[in-house]
Amino acid sequence: MTFESHEYRVRTEASLLDYFRRRLDRCAEQMHLAPHDDTLWYLGTLLERFGRSEQLFEYHEGRQRIQALALLYRDAYETTDQRLRCQLLQRLGDLALFIGAFFPERYARRGIRRDYFVGMGGGAYDYLSEHLPRQRHIFDELTRQFGRMIELVAKAGTRSGRLRPDEILSLYARWVETGSPTLAAQLRSLGVQLQVTGRTH
Repeated sequence: MTFESHEYRVRTEASLLDYFRRRLDRCAEQMHLAPHDDTLWYLGTLLERFGRSEQLFEYHEGRQRIQALALLYRDAYETTDQRLRCQLLQRLGDLALFIGAFFPERYARRGIRRDYFVGMGGGAYDYLSEHLPRQRHIFDELTRQFGRMIELVAKAGTRSGRLRPDEILSLYARWVETGSPTLAAQLRSLGVQLQVTGRTH
């Protein structure tokens, strides 16, 4: 469903997942070799998931922060539980992709460059492509094309209206936590149709 005026056009989506899938599909069409549909689905769910602050951040000593990739790698390396190792490595790969796409300047100021995210994330996904019973083709493509996937996610998250993708995600996370009608109206104006029925927050 769309609404058009003389000044702007707003497209509403059924969910934040649909919003990011549409953006990913549009950007993937411009690539020489577009990713598999399953990979685009995975990237859309990744962005939707990290739109919830409790999925992106962890609490440590009363403070909210993003887990350090090196610590996730250490925990995955040290555990003897294969299922837990895969869970930790999937989070490592997902965070490396998300951070590498949306916050490269922030980490570059700390001396952390793009190659670090490619190495950590690509290595994590490579393990998953060899050890998970399902979705191996997705993780295989993410491994082989990790640098391109960072670019795709970053491009799909280019400024919509006057907000950056991380700002949209932040608005959505705040709406989930507060249920603010003001935030809901702002998100809807950006094309995100919110499902209020059944919310438990």
